[in-house]
Amino acid sequence: MEEILADLCGTSPEDPLPVWVHGSVGHCFNQLILNVVPHTILALVSACYLGTPRSPVPGASHRPGWKCRIAASFVLTGLPILDIITAAITQQELGTLYLVVLASGIALLAWLTHSLALLTLYRSTYGSSRGPAAMVLLALFPVPALIITLVWYCQNGVAWPHLHAAHIFRLSILCLQLASLLIYVIGYITPVASRQVFCSINDAWQREPLITESGIPAPNWQGVAEDGESWLSRFSYAWMNPLMKRGYQWMLNRPQDVYLLPRRLQATRVCDHFYSCWQEKAALMLHAAFGLRYYSLGLLKLAGSLLGFSGPLLLNLLVSFMESHQEPLSHGVLYALGLFAGSFLGALLRNQFSYEVNKVMLTVRAAVISAIYRKALRVSGSSLAGFTMGEIVNFMSTDTDRLVNFCVSFHEVWSLPFQFAITLYLLYQQVGVAFLGGLALALLLVPVNKVIANRIMENNKEMLKHKDTRVKLMTEFLCGMRVIKFYTWERHFGARINACRAKELQKLRAIKYLDAVCVYLWAALPVVVSIVIFITYVLLGHQLTATKVFTALALVGMLILPLNNFPWVLNGILDAKVSLDRIQRFLELSDQDLHAYYTTGMETGDETQAGMGTLQIFIQDLAVAKGALVGVVGKVGCGKSSLLAAITGELNRLGGQVYVWDLEQGFGLATQEPWIQFTTVRENILFGRDYDARLYQEVLEACALSDDLNILPAGDQTEVGENGVTLSGGQKARIALARAVYQEKEIYLLDDPLAAVDADVANHLMQKCILGVLKQKTRILCTHRTEFLEKADTLLLMDNGRIVKIGTPSEILPLVEATPKVNEENKRRQNKGQYMQGQEKDMEIEAEELGQDTCLLQREEEKKEGAVAFQVYRAYWLAVGSCLALSILFSLLLMQASGNVSVWWLSHWISNLPQTANISMRPLSASVPSPQLLLFSFVLGTAPVHPNSTLDVNFYLMVYGGIAGANSVFTILRAFLFAYGTIRAATVIHSRLLQRVMKATVTFFDITPTGRILNRFSSDLYCVDDSLPFMLNIFLANVFGLLGMLVMITYGLPWIGLILLPLAALYFSIQRYYRRTSRELKRLYSLTLSPIYTHFSETLTGLSIIRATRATDRFEAENQLRLEQNQRCLFASNTAMQWLDIRLQMIGVAVVTAIAGIAIIQHQRQLGNPGLVGLALSYALSVTNLLSGLISSFTQTETMMVSVERAEEYSTDIPIEPQEQLVQVAPDWPSRGHVEFQQVVLTYRPGLPNALDGVTFTIYPGEKVGIVGRTGSGKSTIFLALFRMVELRGGRILLDNVDSRSVGLESLRSKLAIIPQDPFLFSGTIRENLDPLGRHTDADLYQVLEQCHLQAVITQMGGLDCELGERGKSLSVGQRQLVCLARALLTQAKVLCIDEATASVDQKTDQLLQQTIRQRFADKTVLTIAHRLNTILDSDRVLVMHAGKAAELDSPAVLSKREDSLFQRLLTSGQQ
Repeated sequence: MEEILADLCGTSPEDPLPVWVHGSVGHCFNQLILNVVPHTILALVSACYLGTPRSPVPGASHRPGWKCRIAASFVLTGLPILDIITAAITQQELGTLYLVVLASGIALLAWLTHSLALLTLYRSTYGSSRGPAAMVLLALFPVPALIITLVWYCQNGVAWPHLHAAHIFRLSILCLQLASLLIYVIGYITPVASRQVFCSINDAWQREPLITESGIPAPNWQGVAEDGESWLSRFSYAWMNPLMKRGYQWMLNRPQDVYLLPRRLQATRVCDHFYSCWQEKAALMLHAAFGLRYYSLGLLKLAGSLLGFSGPLLLNLLVSFMESHQEPLSHGVLYALGLFAGSFLGALLRNQFSYEVNKVMLTVRAAVISAIYRKALRVSGSSLAGFTMGEIVNFMSTDTDRLVNFCVSFHEVWSLPFQFAITLYLLYQQVGVAFLGGLALALLLVPVNKVIANRIMENNKEMLKHKDTRVKLMTEFLCGMRVIKFYTWERHFGARINACRAKELQKLRAIKYLDAVCVYLWAALPVVVSIVIFITYVLLGHQLTATKVFTALALVGMLILPLNNFPWVLNGILDAKVSLDRIQRFLELSDQDLHAYYTTGMETGDETQAGMGTLQIFIQDLAVAKGALVGVVGKVGCGKSSLLAAITGELNRLGGQVYVWDLEQGFGLATQEPWIQFTTVRENILFGRDYDARLYQEVLEACALSDDLNILPAGDQTEVGENGVTLSGGQKARIALARAVYQEKEIYLLDDPLAAVDADVANHLMQKCILGVLKQKTRILCTHRTEFLEKADTLLLMDNGRIVKIGTPSEILPLVEATPKVNEENKRRQNKGQYMQGQEKDMEIEAEELGQDTCLLQREEEKKEGAVAFQVYRAYWLAVGSCLALSILFSLLLMQASGNVSVWWLSHWISNLPQTANISMRPLSASVPSPQLLLFSFVLGTAPVHPNSTLDVNFYLMVYGGIAGANSVFTILRAFLFAYGTIRAATVIHSRLLQRVMKATVTFFDITPTGRILNRFSSDLYCVDDSLPFMLNIFLANVFGLLGMLVMITYGLPWIGLILLPLAALYFSIQRYYRRTSRELKRLYSLTLSPIYTHFSETLTGLSIIRATRATDRFEAENQLRLEQNQRCLFASNTAMQWLDIRLQMIGVAVVTAIAGIAIIQHQRQLGNPGLVGLALSYALSVTNLLSGLISSFTQTETMMVSVERAEEYSTDIPIEPQEQLVQVAPDWPSRGHVEFQQVVLTYRPGLPNALDGVTFTIYPGEKVGIVGRTGSGKSTIFLALFRMVELRGGRILLDNVDSRSVGLESLRSKLAIIPQDPFLFSGTIRENLDPLGRHTDADLYQVLEQCHLQAVITQMGGLDCELGERGKSLSVGQRQLVCLARALLTQAKVLCIDEATASVDQKTDQLLQQTIRQRFADKTVLTIAHRLNTILDSDRVLVMHAGKAAELDSPAVLSKREDSLFQRLLTSGQQ
């Protein structure tokens, strides 16, 4: 090497590359280092920009400066050629020709590459800006070399008068080069044509107009991530800079502000590719779709791991070079360059590996989520019944995440043993076979660890089961919130949820403590193993020396990492296996196969037997002609809804044949419980079809929705809440019907659409819709309102799953109890006009309330801006407990301090070794990154091989053992304290959250989607339980580790502060820049995650409708859109982490290289102390890693704290019901049942019109009062006021002359009974549903079931302990309402409120029930809201509500005779 350099430079081999010659920079050093190196870098960086794509905008405004720069670059390409020619001619007189050819040749290549790169950039989107600043800076790097060469020529040239022509020519070439560079710079700084400066290719998108033609603001910008970027931009993530900048300026507010995904990652492409590899087993499918790309990343991992070993190896060589004064300088330079190259390439490869693995994880996630969603759409109804909704949503969330994490674990599985093997080899080189003793001990711990890991796995499985149960319970709790509040069951449900939570926490506690044992074992292991190795070594007859001790210690420390990580990596893989099996079980369910279910080419359906769950229906010979209207009647639970399900193919066909004409087109289906999507009214009705104004108006008119929509704040653009919570029951039913009608199908299946609406609207729907718009279609209508079936072509009478009789209305209707009629039809026409005005007013109330809801729906889940507030950390600190938190920090401090003291003790031991000069030295052969090893690497060079006296060794080892023992005690203390503290925090946070949600007002539940609240109880709590403690642990360890390290460095080498200070400033600015953006991206990710789950649960609820209307493909596409939004945010978030990582790594590389460079210069000047240089370099390597670990763990901790923030927000901010109790009432209050409303004014929320406006009436003890009125007239609001679900704004309500406001809520509600409009049952047994608090005997329960005509059904299902399934799905809707009635019969309340309780019950059963209610509640006060007026005709009095006021209150007989009464008008309209 020296000879080559000496020949090239014409110098002596002793000093081939002199830096300083005759008072100026050496010519050869100038040409090789200051000229060749900058040109090489310029060439490499320019080459990275050669692939930049052309600008999509034709004729983008180019600036004249570009042309200057391109011209200057081409001139600079030509000048080196002239220089080489001149040098060749005058070779004898000036320098060596080879040196000139090398320097000018590289300059020529560099400028040629640079010119082509500039041309490429000129045509790309950079053309409208100045282009990358890096290019200009690099172009100026060779300037110092040019100036030094100019000076050199002037000094070495002969006297000026006798200048040779060649001299003058070369001088003028140099001047031309400098002039061209000046023109280049002027071209760069020429003022910009337009003010806008674009920082990146992606910013070209910012030139979109801010307001599009429609007047809606366009998205600010949307670049495509990564695609079409240069290599340089890809390696440095420069394409992320505009996004990072936007994040730093608080401009990332919506998911649309994030880059689009690269084409290869877009959900549709990923899913198409995935499905094209379809196989039976999910694992094989993933392997076929993404395997090749994923396995090939192993090469990157391998190269990165190998380069990891290069740093310490070269470090040792560098330190030994500094100690020897014989080794040539070139070796030192090579070691320094090797150190730079190794750490630089290692950092780059490891970073790219993480980035590429992240991309594979995204594709796997997209594929799995889509596959689960797709399966849910296609799976048969009976197969799906085996899973609860919570479980299926869990497949998509928890299980998918665990499956995706496999991608990280797999490559660790082979790379950890590989690192382990290399370390063992190095240990063998140090202590020979003695290492086997220690290794045996270390390997012994592996099975122990495996046992612990298995226990953790088992506990984890159990914990997830309890979590599933708790989330399922929570879902039911939230869905039935109104009912639970009506019945004051909050405590009972709270206790059930807390019991589940306690079981979950018990398992979590086991997991965390086992975890702590693991941590302790691995922390204590290095000391024990090293002592075993030393004893073995001495027993084998060798002499123990300090050199051996330190080297062995350091290597043992390195053995621990792979051994420690391996069980967790295996656990990750096993977790993924468990989740994959769960998903596989779901994917293997049988699909709904319509072709097998239906018979093709037959004109009539003959005998069919179908079944699902407990119910079987048996249909013999049912044929429906095209265009007929078929009515289906029969008592509750006789199989009417099942008949429709059998027609749509939702049941399993056990025998017989089903034929449907034009199957592909599907059905228009309106189910008994209307399914409404969380979107606008118009979107609900269009349901994916194009908007056709004429048809749309016709449908609205037919479904009596025109008036409703006129009053809604945004018309049909008003957003309805989840499951349509912001609409009344009647509105939901009509919107669901309108949706079916708008689909324009040939066959319509209508399951009791008339149940939830009042008589007038029911009549309108029958005339205008079923007999109007749909008159040409085939219609099958199930209903209990037999008065509307007179116009039907055929009626079917069903009982017990069979068709008992088929005939005309005149034959069948007499068999079903008919309605008593009050014939006053002539009045109806006149009153129609007045009625409509009233109707509009009624609806305003509901509409205005809905308007408020709409803004709330859009406002509520806003992401919090900025850093996680200090209050959140304070809340978590308090949840842990101040004393406990302080003890944890103190134990961490002691643990770190004892660790550092042990290192100091070893160095003290060395310094006390007798020093002997010039004993032969042996540098360490090879090594791996470890602070201790590197710290003492210089000692291994300087310490003589000197036998220690046994006494000394014993003394030093004993003290060392003592310190190590103390360290292990502090370690175990810290591990257990931390586990205890975080479990305590998890307990406190959940109980506060649950307490608050249980006390929340009804309004809160109406305007907050269930998914949003559930998110707090599932993913956010999982984070608080598990992920947050894990990250917080790492973060705290990093903080204390860093403090310890800084103390040790400054103790050993005070001047290192000069490098650490600017480094600290740079770190601070980078991390602040990163954290702000990262936080926003994480929040956007959480924000876009909820819609995926909400949409999925919505899909599962409305599955029968989606399938019947053949809308599955559209829903799949919608799911992919939502997934794409979420993946965009996740991708940006992951890439931001890599952006940070590469910058931190580069700073580390720069520091290491700088220290190495300074070391060599010091060595040349005979100033260097090799020991201190070794110390500085060893710590420089580890500080970088620690600092990058610190930032990422801090950022992740902060991200996890968002979960605490969200839980805390609900624990403190949501509105709760008043809890005070002013009056203590008697246990039997209200003993009489006297109810009095005095000027009651009630608003749902401030700023809304009054829902009750000065309502005054008195109901006497034992009176039976019916409440009637138009939809939205305030009927149900009376009950809400009575139960104090919504607090009054004015007036008061007296119960037995006690103001209800002065009574505690629990006392008040428990003393009243209600049968709510929506029959709500929760999963569990009949017994739990009827009597959750266990106050009644079995005999009581059977008695009420008998009175509600349910005993036969329940006995058939298996008695009181039969399970009802999720939301009572094994009963029909009518039967569910009967169970709710049975609940009311059990209460001993003096006041009973019935809200349309029999809307889904046939008339025969209804009459029997009315009779039961009359008998059982003879001495009680009963208030009944009814749509079927016949149910209240025998009431003592009727209260007619109108526009929030009590319009009429008198006996039905009196009111029906009064000509102008509203009641009489309602009565007449019901008879049409």
